[in-house]
Amino acid sequence: AFCHSDSPLHNVDIAIPCNNKGQNSIGLLWWLLAREVLRLRGSLERNVEWDVMIDMFIYRNPEDQEKDEAEQEFGQGQIESIDGGADTWNEEPESNWPGDNAGAQTGDWGAP
Repeated sequence: AFCHSDSPLHNVDIAIPCNNKGQNSIGLLWWLLAREVLRLRGSLERNVEWDVMIDMFIYRNPEDQEKDEAEQEFGQGQIESIDGGADTWNEEPESNWPGDNAGAQTGDWGAP
């Protein structure tokens, strides 16, 4: 069993100490265990990297995956619209305030 420090060990023959609190950590542990079993069987050499991605062992909800893809597509549209003005970075900004006199003091700023 994959056991955290606070996991009960009743009816557990072999405990593998690990962090079993997160979804990604459990996927990583399954990946490590599967790779080690293949090495013990002789199907995978120790000096050869395993070409199976860890992502294959991490469950992703299809609805969340579609939501992430939609957000990326929306973000790409935003980036393309922002990049349209990239050539104006070195230009002087225009004044947006009516009667803006840069550096000119208007009125009395002292206390009454």
